[in-house]
Amino acid sequence: MSDVIKQHFVKNEPYYRPVMDEVALYEAAYSVRMPMMLKGPTGCGKTRFVEYMAWKLGKPLITVACNEDMTASDLVGRFLLDAQGTRWQDGPLTTAARYGAICYLDEVVEARQDTTVVIHPLTDNRRVLPLEKKGELVTAHPDFQLVISYNPGYQSLMKDLKQSTKQRFGALDFNYPQHDIETEIVSHETGVDSATAGKLVSIAERARNLKGHGLDEGISTRMLIYAGNLIAKGVNVHAACRMALVRPITDDLDMRDALDAAVTTFF
Repeated sequence: MSDVIKQHFVKNEPYYRPVMDEVALYEAAYSVRMPMMLKGPTGCGKTRFVEYMAWKLGKPLITVACNEDMTASDLVGRFLLDAQGTRWQDGPLTTAARYGAICYLDEVVEARQDTTVVIHPLTDNRRVLPLEKKGELVTAHPDFQLVISYNPGYQSLMKDLKQSTKQRFGALDFNYPQHDIETEIVSHETGVDSATAGKLVSIAERARNLKGHGLDEGISTRMLIYAGNLIAKGVNVHAACRMALVRPITDDLDMRDALDAAVTTFF
């Protein structure tokens, strides 16, 4: 096995608490190499889920954090100059296709549409990747799978995926877990007791009810884990919640006061 791909294996089992039947559905999708789209709010566990599935399936995982400056060359590769002259360097998508990794494009709609078009030949029956600059046609390894994620509630119409892209994928919806499950996750990930974890989740649920009514996004499970980690290290509960839960999501003074009041209610 190439050293290029060895580093991309998930060596230790990531903690993931299944919410419904998403694990079985993903395994079925991988068995037929169906490209997959994970849809849900930020910080709800989409990336952790992909890491867990890569570990469970024993496949390498190459993750790309998409952004608006990302070009097609950033995905497929480019020619570079070094002391020996010109050489080709594969991009992450090409590496995944060559060696049979799962390629995960995180927040894919942040990339320009002319960039995401390069994934189309890999997501239909062709399963090929043309390297036009190099004059090569890469046939995807039998183990290769493409996974993308995005937050549909956060995107403007200008940044939504084209139908020609969406219809190449199967899709799984993700959301914040039910109270008891989210409490279990926060307690496991941070070491705080269940009572404290449950109070943190209750604060998040209050904030999520304000989405669209003064908040662009609610408090995510990831943010609860940050707060729990601070509390587990002995930081005052109110200070931990202000720093990890309230201050990052809003600068509006009235909204901060409302969220601070929610913290006081539960703690």
